[in-house]
Amino acid sequence: MKKVLVLHGINLNMFGKRDPAQYGTVTLAQIDEEVKVFGRELGLEVDCFQTNHEGEMAQRIHDAHTDGTSAVLINAGAWTHYSYGIADALAILEVPVIEVHMSHVHGREEFRHHSVFAPVVKGVVSGLGVDSYKMALRAAANLLS
Repeated sequence: MKKVLVLHGINLNMFGKRDPAQYGTVTLAQIDEEVKVFGRELGLEVDCFQTNHEGEMAQRIHDAHTDGTSAVLINAGAWTHYSYGIADALAILEVPVIEVHMSHVHGREEFRHHSVFAPVVKGVVSGLGVDSYKMALRAAANLLS
């Protein structure tokens, strides 16, 4: 079974409490469960990881280089817009990486319109709430087949 790593970055542990107008009321635990169930339907094993510490995120990405990870979905939160360190870590990977956002980042503040991950990801799914993760997971499954 192919393994997909779902990475959640800074402040995403606050889903369900943080800005419900943008992110809804679903919690990160609920997102993880939905993604894991959908992954099984697609024949994928899904591993989820969240941290508010940039170095921990980089280390988890480094670990993905050798732990059998077949694809990565990343919603790095605000790090998406300025973390060259995480972008560099993602660039080390030889597997497909898909950027994910629950909110429609291009309809929000100007600083959210730019992703420093853009040069190293296969694609971006944005603005569809939890379905952003599911669509990205389906895309990963397609890329792996």
